[in-house]
Amino acid sequence: MAKKKVSFQCTACGYETLRWLGKCPECGAWNTIEEIMVQEAEIAKPLKQRGGTGSSAMPMREIETGNQVYTSSGLPELDRVLGGGIVEGALMLVGGDPGIGKSTLLLQVCDHLCKAGKRVLYVSGEESARQIKLRAQRLGAQNSEMMVLAENAMDQVEEKMKAYAPDFCVIDSIQTMYRPEMGSAPGSVSQVRESAALLMRYAKTEGCAIFLVGHVTKEGSLAGPRILEHMVDVVLYFEGDHQHEYRLLRAVKNRFGSVNELGIFEMTGSGMRPVKNPSETLLSQRAKGASGSCVFCGLEGSRPMLVDIQALVTQSFNAVPRRTVDGMDSSRVMLLLAVMEKRARLKMYNRDAYINVAGGLSLSEPAADLALCMAVASSYTDRPVPGDWAVMGEVGLAGEVRGISQLERRVAECQRLGFTHILCPRDSARHIKAPEGVYLHGVDTVAQAMAVMDLLPSS
Repeated sequence: MAKKKVSFQCTACGYETLRWLGKCPECGAWNTIEEIMVQEAEIAKPLKQRGGTGSSAMPMREIETGNQVYTSSGLPELDRVLGGGIVEGALMLVGGDPGIGKSTLLLQVCDHLCKAGKRVLYVSGEESARQIKLRAQRLGAQNSEMMVLAENAMDQVEEKMKAYAPDFCVIDSIQTMYRPEMGSAPGSVSQVRESAALLMRYAKTEGCAIFLVGHVTKEGSLAGPRILEHMVDVVLYFEGDHQHEYRLLRAVKNRFGSVNELGIFEMTGSGMRPVKNPSETLLSQRAKGASGSCVFCGLEGSRPMLVDIQALVTQSFNAVPRRTVDGMDSSRVMLLLAVMEKRARLKMYNRDAYINVAGGLSLSEPAADLALCMAVASSYTDRPVPGDWAVMGEVGLAGEVRGISQLERRVAECQRLGFTHILCPRDSARHIKAPEGVYLHGVDTVAQAMAVMDLLPSS
């Protein structure tokens, strides 16, 4: 029996050392060195490498591109995030918290592809075939022609893939796969890297689109080496709160489309259901006539979406007032609260401020600044924002309201849901024509915006 040897490896770049280090000398990351067990016999045994494709170099002008063919996944929200559908030969990585719905979503996609006449192989290294069948029964896909393989040895998986020649394949999950000729344990940097490289070669040479399911760390990033995200064509993050029924699918990397698209799903007993009208859904439970609530129209990729920004300002009894933010950048919120105190004369130094974006969304675009300021002013003065008003605009440190992009599309979405008054930057408003029945109120400063909405403090 070969002796086992202790080694240390960086989970971010794969650097190996004989002792533990706090900082990786290769990539400079802290606390990424982890202990691994390897066999001495395996250390001396080189890993058998495959030959290249054998192709020759050719001039750029002679390369034929052809038309990009997209295959529908059966879920419009997933197709939107992918840039139009699944591309032949694409290697896609889907990450998310445990129990968020990754396997359920991909099982629904596999069932739709099978009904469309495609050959699909579902490889599971975590669950047995019986467990997958039980989930398929809950989703109504128990009679599917999908092939199921419960295996985590990559050599066996590759052999079955070549024998079945699937059009689409799911690997659930990449952290459970391992190469038997390597001495390290499944989930280690070397195992994840080599398994992903094998699947990438197969996807590109055979034209098989492959979905990889990835685990995430407690910080929310994908587990395993960072090189994994560089190797794949698409990286998707499945987000959401287990206490809420909505799940958000974001693309953080996409070689075939935009990375700003957002897909919204509702978790039901029969699987993931795409939300066709997210604006109406997110505003359906909005409180009527309550102060501290303001509607904002944001852009997630090509989709305009109305969200409810909420603020609660109360008298503080602490030496340092509390600032709690959910759904927005906390440092940006602190900046805007300072602007409100300096430029709009709101006394925030002795007030607690609680900020929330309803529906579990996370806003990052600066166009939400003015809506947040109006929500804070509404709660401060205890005067509600009128129910047919929507607010959007970027706020600078001098209290000026700066222009925003694609105002016309935002206004059209507001009109569709019955909002007739739009508070927006004056510079952006003068470049578009308001639709019939919609009134644009252009402002230059935060103080003007508060005056228009009658939210200036009495003293």
